[in-house]
Amino acid sequence: MKFLATTILALLSINLISYAALNAELKELAREARQGNADAQYAIGSIFATYNTLKDNTDAAKWFRKAAEQGLAKAQFNLGVSYQNGTGVPKDYNEAAKWYRKAAEQGMAEAQYNLGLTYEYGKGFPINYSEAAKW
Repeated sequence: MKFLATTILALLSINLISYAALNAELKELAREARQGNADAQYAIGSIFATYNTLKDNTDAAKWFRKAAEQGLAKAQFNLGVSYQNGTGVPKDYNEAAKWYRKAAEQGMAEAQYNLGLTYEYGKGFPINYSEAAKW
């Protein structure tokens, strides 16, 4: 499933898939996402995030949350970014930091960096340079 999701995203980005094949692949991806597959949920969220409209961003955040709640670090990170920027969800620095921390604790460098910045600049809580340096 992870390969299918990655392949669909890659093919979409370089326009190497027919609409008929894309439709079949997206139906399979959506089926897997509805069944709870975190990689498929993340892929669906990424597809929605690509279009960058209010409805699509809301749908992206919904699917990122589903995958994030299953512990998928890249989805946790993207959900944190969504909260930090107010994209598809209300802007909430505390919520962003919560999701960055979950991804950071799994070793995701981007999440560690963003979490460090939230402490350095006091986004959502007081500035804490020692905590910032930790991440």
